[in-house]
Amino acid sequence: MSAVTDRTPTALPGNALSQSVRDSLVVAKRNLIRMSRIPEMVIFGLIQPIMFVVLFSYVFGGSMRVGGSADPSVYRNFLMAGIFAQTVTFATASSGAGIADDMHKGLIDRFRSLPMARGAVLTGRTFADLVQTALTVLVLAVVALLVGWRVGSNGDTNALRVLAAFGLLLLLGYAFTWIGALIGLSVRTPEAATSGGLIWLFPVTFISNAFVDTSNMTPWLRHIAEWNPFSATAQACRVLFANPGASTSSAWPMQHPVWASLLYSALIIVIFRTLAVRKYRSATA
Repeated sequence: MSAVTDRTPTALPGNALSQSVRDSLVVAKRNLIRMSRIPEMVIFGLIQPIMFVVLFSYVFGGSMRVGGSADPSVYRNFLMAGIFAQTVTFATASSGAGIADDMHKGLIDRFRSLPMARGAVLTGRTFADLVQTALTVLVLAVVALLVGWRVGSNGDTNALRVLAAFGLLLLLGYAFTWIGALIGLSVRTPEAATSGGLIWLFPVTFISNAFVDTSNMTPWLRHIAEWNPFSATAQACRVLFANPGASTSSAWPMQHPVWASLLYSALIIVIFRTLAVRKYRSATA
């Protein structure tokens, strides 16, 4: 007589990468659900970029010159790449404030006590912020079309190039959320994280080619603006959108803005993710 023994297969433990991905997605889902329950977070995040589009388009548009032209429609098409880039980078403040709030409430300590990947809490949070940023950019693009922005206004483009431009914008926004994560872990209150996340963004976004042609700046300021990572992404978007604003600068980021944008964003992610995860491991509420 033979006996048959039923054995339940034992699942092999997943590797560290797959566990990190799973944990990150769980945290991202938690943050997205939280955002959906607080719709004013999304609404207020949409109001500011819409105000910038309207104000710069109609208040300053008639007095700005782009490529020797004072036509407001030319400036409007020049402007939108800068507004898009500014919008995705301003997500830094909300990311930092959200992490600082979780720290203040002790939620981060509870996460750290769970058997989960060390970087998953921060990665999940930045993924959720990326989804919110993508929604903001989508709404902003619709508003831009309503006020007269058009792709291909200064040459030929196609759908793939337009999608690539938006991809660069989201990559820059994702990179900057890691800066926000580090700020949120380094301060004691959400209010301090909001202030710390915004105060340095204004010089970064305004000392750039986002709103004006850098050729009109003083030489030392122009060099800073041309090597600004923010300027590289704004210029790359103008190239891919085929909008006015071709650069005459010999600076490498302005001659190769797409590659410069990719390189800058990748470096920011590597550097600030490493610093943020290290800070997370040693942070206390």
